[in-house]
Amino acid sequence: MKHKVIIIGAGVAGLATAIALAREGYKVSIFEKNPEAGGRCGVMRRDGHRFDLGATIFLMPGIYREVFDYLGLSLDKDLPGTALPDIYRLFYNEKDFLDFSTNEAYFKQQLEKFEAGSFERAQQYLATGYKMYLLALKHLLGRNFYRLFEFVNLKNLRLLAKLKIHLNHQSYTARFFEHPYLKTAFTFQNIYVGQNPLKAPALFSMLPAAELNEGSLFPIGGMHRIVEVLQEKALNLGVDIHCNCEVQSILTGKNCAKGVLLEDQSIHEADIVVANADLPYVYKELLPSSRKSKQLERKSYSCSAIVFHWGLDKQYSQLGHHNVLLSTDYKKGLEAIFKHNSMSSEPSFYVHAPAQTDPTAAPRGQESMTVIIPVGHLDDSNRDCWQQLKQNGRNYVIDRLKKQGLTDIEQHIKFEICFLPPTWQSVLNVCKGSVFGSINHNILQMGYFRPHNKHTRYKNLYFAGGSTHPGNGVPLVLLSAKLCSLRILNDFK
Repeated sequence: MKHKVIIIGAGVAGLATAIALAREGYKVSIFEKNPEAGGRCGVMRRDGHRFDLGATIFLMPGIYREVFDYLGLSLDKDLPGTALPDIYRLFYNEKDFLDFSTNEAYFKQQLEKFEAGSFERAQQYLATGYKMYLLALKHLLGRNFYRLFEFVNLKNLRLLAKLKIHLNHQSYTARFFEHPYLKTAFTFQNIYVGQNPLKAPALFSMLPAAELNEGSLFPIGGMHRIVEVLQEKALNLGVDIHCNCEVQSILTGKNCAKGVLLEDQSIHEADIVVANADLPYVYKELLPSSRKSKQLERKSYSCSAIVFHWGLDKQYSQLGHHNVLLSTDYKKGLEAIFKHNSMSSEPSFYVHAPAQTDPTAAPRGQESMTVIIPVGHLDDSNRDCWQQLKQNGRNYVIDRLKKQGLTDIEQHIKFEICFLPPTWQSVLNVCKGSVFGSINHNILQMGYFRPHNKHTRYKNLYFAGGSTHPGNGVPLVLLSAKLCSLRILNDFK
């Protein structure tokens, strides 16, 4: 038996890291504060309805396949899914919509109805974006950086120019499209990782490009099936998973982590500690006070979300599996989120309606609908505002859905469960309630400049998850587990 490892948190990255190390003979134990594994990829069940608590869109299947292969799993066999020809439908108003479709002829028809010649320009935009995605995956996202000059060098400066880090995504997209609907259609995806589409670098044109080049799947059983598959594999490898066991602190010596102290005051020693909890939370709450913790507080954080889960006794054919209802004043809505840490009076929002694709999501003929309204993250100015914003958001969403033809939706809500930014902070220990992944993405918070996956002082303390390298979103979180485990295996070989 090799080294004893303790992992804090049974999220996607915690489970994947555990599998990688257990396959190499390490004795791994996971301590999870909540009743079951999953973290931000958790699940909630009620009266035959199932809701994914976090991610609902399965994107970048190439990264899943890479990491699953690394973990001794088969994506196709262990996580079968349904391909979605229309990745999502964008609603601009009661009449205008655009289906983001992998059916090329249909997608061309969708684009050209708004702007003549736009399909050809879209192909150029997507081809360039996908090349950037592959380049970023190989040279920026899919590798560890051990020293500053591995990241900051002449070769990488040329790479960053190719990745268009220096360009604004919105301005870059305007080179290809004139119609505001199309500019929005190819930039709103920045919200997936909690970014402001008006401020994000053009590198993130890789998001719609990856969507349309690799397609989108939906795992039968929901996104939580990812967690279930990882958990089953971990248990089969002898990993001990302890739920309802919150870590109170990481025990440290002069230059090493010695183990963890649980809330029940029991001590568990380890040769290696991996924190899958939100990285800023770990520095602030689990480690001795340090300058690093204060530095992290000054980082740029991603936005949060108000989320409604509605058990409906009816399905609505007007909706696809994934739906985005955009505000008429898109810019004002983004300013409310990212400038004022609030929510506009007419917010854009996302609707997940999975039951027609996956009948296991709800009782027959019913729906498990999730509505996600991006909002500002928590700060001192908005801590007492959330109940009012919740009610305002709910009223607006109901009214907008009625205008889209769901005229009787309010009558068919059997029950409602709502998550607010303070909920994300308390339930998942996510700093500032930034549920998309607390540390934002920009050039000064990527690569070597992103919080490292190894502590600089405590040499056997590592990090995996969305707030460390390479970044937010389930695919990159899986990749973080691979990079973290490779670093550990290299250090302890």
